Amino acid sequence: MNRSPIDLWVYLSASPLLWLTLTLLVWIAAQGISRRLGRHPLANPVLMSILAISACMFATEIPYERFFAGAQFIHFLLGPATVAIAVPLYRQWGEVRPLILPISVALLIGSFVAVASVLVLGLMAGLPRDILLSFLPKSATAGVAMAISQSLGGDPSLTAVLVIVTGITGALIVTPLMNVMRIGDYAARGFAVGLTSHGIGTARAYDVNPTAGLFAGIAMALNAVATSLMSPIAATWLGD
Repeated sequence: MNRSPIDLWVYLSASPLLWLTLTLLVWIAAQGISRRLGRHPLANPVLMSILAISACMFATEIPYERFFAGAQFIHFLLGPATVAIAVPLYRQWGEVRPLILPISVALLIGSFVAVASVLVLGLMAGLPRDILLSFLPKSATAGVAMAISQSLGGDPSLTAVLVIVTGITGALIVTPLMNVMRIGDYAARGFAVGLTSHGIGTARAYDVNPTAGLFAGIAMALNAVATSLMSPIAATWLGD
């Protein structure tokens, strides 16, 4: 029996493997475009992939739940990828050890400011409590941030969006901002972007310099722990 292209698309779109494959292909294409453009900050692979996948889903009227049925296999890898940061940390421990004190101070200040700024700006804007709870872990990596949000009573889906926006924003502005501030030390540059922009910022840091990538990964992992401790304290301060 002959099938029309529309019938074939309806059949394929119901398969989780279609969206998994499409996501991987879009990511590979975005990486290629980014390399051709010299890793320009605006040619961010994550941003291009999000726009391409969103446009495809919008054009074909595919619900998010059907897309995530395939993308969940990639989502599962967020946890192992975060834990794997321990590998470069172990290998470069000699380079990291002398900087333990400044790293600790920067971590505490950065994590506190990330959470406190959400509270201050959110309360000034009159945001509801559940929205504020979703905002609190925005600077942690996605897997950790969503788990924190859910445990606090926030909306994990909203948190995921905020995490992505935070990460892309940081990856876009980190290089020009650091240049304007005349911060040339790649360890400091990397730690700053990893602390505020988690995985997306860390990927950008690795593109710029290996040392920046190393310290960005360290910051991302440490901030995940710090945010998981500070967010419940902030939520308690908000009350019921």
